Amino acid sequence: MITNRQFFYISPETYLEGERVSPIKHEYRKGQVYAMVGAKKSHIVLASNLTIIIGNHLENSPCLVLNSDIKVRLEEANCYYYPDIAVVCDEREINNTDDFILYPVLLIEVLSKSTEAFDRGQKFSDYQTCSTLKEYVLIHQDVMKIECYRRDDSGNWTEKIYQLGDEVEFLSINYRGSLETIYRKVPGF
Repeated sequence: MITNRQFFYISPETYLEGERVSPIKHEYRKGQVYAMVGAKKSHIVLASNLTIIIGNHLENSPCLVLNSDIKVRLEEANCYYYPDIAVVCDEREINNTDDFILYPVLLIEVLSKSTEAFDRGQKFSDYQTCSTLKEYVLIHQDVMKIECYRRDDSGNWTEKIYQLGDEVEFLSINYRGSLETIYRKVPGF
């Protein structure tokens, strides 16, 4: 994320107006706007693989798989983020025409060196304010490793790490598949 060091507050309404006409994407966090940088090929292939895999898995369900062009609105945290992949199953989202979603069950971020600390820290903390979110997944680009954070019925988050040879589970959407399939055709693997 890139930001102007001089802070001035931008309202969510002003951010949304600007974002609708901007040629580049920006994330919004508590009055500050951050330009998003382009992704590397590995990042794009991983996100594409997951979109296809999850989309095929959910084909006959009411759920939607959305790519990085949709914003997630986190009202309590006062943020708008563009996750790499979002899954929504809530009826309120299915026919909604807003340019953001409010009720994801699964959010996936492909890690990069420039965003990893933020994705693990402040962004994850902000995502936890979303009451419908059941899983937050971090995908590594440089090693076959997936970190899955799950919210239990008590609201506590637990971590499950998947590595080479493991079968990956996204319990929020009842998905199960090999880690190798997710990393298929990713450069360097």
